[in-house]
Amino acid sequence: MPLFSAKFLARSDTALSTSEHISTGLSRREFGLAAAAALAMPTALQAHQTPKITSKGTYDITVDRVRIDTGDFRTKGVGYNNSPFPTVLRFKEGEEVTINVKNNLNETTSIHWHGLILPFTQDGVPGISFNGIPPGETFTYRFPITQAGTYWFHSHSGFQEPDGAYGAIVIEPRGGERVRADRDYVVQLADKHPHPGNRIMRNLKRMPDYYNRSQRTLQTLIKDSRADSLQAALQERGMWGRMRMMPTDIEDVQGFTALINGQSTSQNWTGLFRAGEKVRLRFINASAMTYFDMRIPGLKMTVVQADGNDVKPVEVDELRIAVAETYDVIVQPRENKAYSIIAESVGRTGMVRGTLAPREGMAGAVPTMRPKPLLTMADMGGMMGGMGMEGHVMQNMTGMNHANMTDMKKTDMDGMDHSNMEGMDHSNMAGMNDSNMAGMDHSNMAGMDHSNMGGMSGPSSVDPTYVNGSGLIPKAYNGGKFLSYADLTAARPRYKYRKPSRTIELRLTGNMERYIWSINDVKYSDAEPIVLNYGERVRMRFINETMMAHPMHLHGMWSLVDMGKGSRNPIKHTVNVNPAMTVDMDVEVDEPGQWAFHCHLSYHADAGMFRKVVVRGRPA
Repeated sequence: MPLFSAKFLARSDTALSTSEHISTGLSRREFGLAAAAALAMPTALQAHQTPKITSKGTYDITVDRVRIDTGDFRTKGVGYNNSPFPTVLRFKEGEEVTINVKNNLNETTSIHWHGLILPFTQDGVPGISFNGIPPGETFTYRFPITQAGTYWFHSHSGFQEPDGAYGAIVIEPRGGERVRADRDYVVQLADKHPHPGNRIMRNLKRMPDYYNRSQRTLQTLIKDSRADSLQAALQERGMWGRMRMMPTDIEDVQGFTALINGQSTSQNWTGLFRAGEKVRLRFINASAMTYFDMRIPGLKMTVVQADGNDVKPVEVDELRIAVAETYDVIVQPRENKAYSIIAESVGRTGMVRGTLAPREGMAGAVPTMRPKPLLTMADMGGMMGGMGMEGHVMQNMTGMNHANMTDMKKTDMDGMDHSNMEGMDHSNMAGMNDSNMAGMDHSNMAGMDHSNMGGMSGPSSVDPTYVNGSGLIPKAYNGGKFLSYADLTAARPRYKYRKPSRTIELRLTGNMERYIWSINDVKYSDAEPIVLNYGERVRMRFINETMMAHPMHLHGMWSLVDMGKGSRNPIKHTVNVNPAMTVDMDVEVDEPGQWAFHCHLSYHADAGMFRKVVVRGRPA
């Protein structure tokens, strides 16, 4: 992967000369870096990685079958411009772009410009925005660049994206970056699997734990029995069995090779620096299914941007990047040594190391992967209304008397039958520890009085991390600071704050045993569109009733995560909803047309966690 990405896409095989830096929009210093990087690349890579020239504002992309070599395995995939490495598009805020996409595949393709605000006809989703790009044909996208920041693009056809059809977008803001840096690198993550996407989906449908290589064995039963008694261990396994889940069901797909900019740990993507320089790293998670925990041992990371929008700088030691999210961080190495960029999967089943170094040929240390986490009964709370737990759903709880439940803990309720709790009164639940009850199915709790449920976390103004007691609560490297949504504050308001006019409740549901994923228990093929009215502000309330995190992505409009900060709430295009949690996001409905709205885990979206959103009306 080049150390500095090309400004324009290929139209000729001519490398940049010293007189061409002006036409590419690169500064002399940037041009020098790009030229040095091109010269430093192996000859075999130069043909498809050398910066190329087109006329200003016009970009050409071909969609091709490519051979992908991860260092661990080789496989066929899909790429852009005949390259197995992700293409980087660099635009300028205010630019009007024309992008010609030629389909060299023998199947329909598409490109979705993830996070870009544009007319819906240019959004690139077959069946919603347009019909797709047939084999052998060229489709021309035209739209204005009305924003700045770090974004990405990918196919929205079949499983071409997990097969390699993704790239990065960097948009230079008018007046330059709010936080300046001496070096600027894209760090695009992926989870390349030796199996193609359609085969993975077929295997998951046949056996949902097909790719789970972390299943518990007789040895773990013996270990747990010694620690907790045989009866307790068997009881715990029985509970998981009734849910048709396992505590290792953190990642649907394992056995992948993690990549940075198309390169594995052994291939060692490297970004150069001089001691004392500020380096901007643009993290993009283009994975099909994998969340990554990212750190650079020995360096603090200052987060300055989330999903393309500037945030007030916050210094962290580690951050978790959900699928489809982007984060820009600033680091400042002060020693002339190699630093490791570590991206470790949340389930600790895959890891990639890239390197920041003062010169080529250096490699950062490769640490041992940290212990694998396990889901807990706290995470189970979100499962109570989904995935085969019919006998444990809290149903028909009308009027139940809770008057004497003060200070009751969830652990005291294990094994209780909640199926017929009529007459329940919630008027005096102050002090009840219900941190582990988040996400329970309350859909049939008509008449309940929640007026005095002291201590229960609501969906607003709280940090949507993980429910207390979760096996997935992040613990930062060396006990340092781990980024959360609560740390994100918009650097400047995008909209004047106003209360939403209505709330749309979206329960994230599924059945792991059948590998069905849905919204409000309805998969996409059976669902009616979500209808919004132009000009309104709508609250989307996600209630995650599953034991997996879901990165929810609304096309075409910004999502403001409710962190109780009013107009300074973080502005995102992808909102992560963790197991057993409720998260509110507000949407300023300011783009007419019809849009896709879905979980960005590729196989969850394909299995049904997807909706069409129709915006009625338009500007006067």
